[in-house]
Amino acid sequence: MSGQRSYHAGRVAEDQVAARYAHLGADVCARRWRGRSGEIDLIARDGAQVIFIEVKQSRSHARAAESLSARQMARICASASEFLGGEPAGQNTECRFDLALVDAMGRIEIMENAFAA
Repeated sequence: MSGQRSYHAGRVAEDQVAARYAHLGADVCARRWRGRSGEIDLIARDGAQVIFIEVKQSRSHARAAESLSARQMARICASASEFLGGEPAGQNTECRFDLALVDAMGRIEIMENAFAA
């Protein structure tokens, strides 16, 4: 039962984050986009820039952030590369990777360029 509850909580968190990006002026163009390497929770466009968004939901923002592994980041990057292959500018498309954290109270913290070194 808790697996189904987690699934639904994750979907609600993704909806909340998508609404936040729309409010900020970005166009959410894909939800749960699936490539050969895996899934990307949300993909948005802000002008010419593509934003790949990983949504993490937990009791606190800190716990949510801790749940993102290096392996997940690598999978998301590989999927993003596949997505960019279909863009007019291909791999030269301006993009960033955001981490959207949602706590138990529904508060959202967006970490822009979360994958930057």
